[in-house]
Amino acid sequence: MSLNKVILIGNVGKDPDIRYFDSGSAVASFPLATSERGYTLSNGTVVPERTEWHNIVARRDQVPFVEKWVKKGSGLYVEGKIRTRSYDDQSGVKRYVTEIHADRIEFYSNGPRQTDNTQAAAGQPASGSVNIPQSQPATSTSFPETNEIDDLPF
Repeated sequence: MSLNKVILIGNVGKDPDIRYFDSGSAVASFPLATSERGYTLSNGTVVPERTEWHNIVARRDQVPFVEKWVKKGSGLYVEGKIRTRSYDDQSGVKRYVTEIHADRIEFYSNGPRQTDNTQAAAGQPASGSVNIPQSQPATSTSFPETNEIDDLPF
């Protein structure tokens, strides 16, 4: 098992940048925003929502999909590996860039499941072309109520 494997679910921050090379290969890159909901601690302290930005890099057979379908605002599920690279800027200062090199990219939505007809009407690929994970409605599982203080560190 790879220790640097990540799974991200978020929204694309801007249209992907597609770069083609003389060798015929291409690379797609775009920012992906993930958010952690805000909450209030039992002592009344408010912890605000926190958004993180991730640099996503797609290669090989993913580039045509990204180029055709992924746009600013798209909800995506991304699996990949964390990679950090460095370079010297124009002033000679070493800079570091952390990227997620995607192994898998799929559309993701929290909304109700769409049928193949509504996807096609929206101009997106049918579900036979792309797996579209959907969150399912919450089941009616009830949890016992308790007055115990939640002391989990997260």
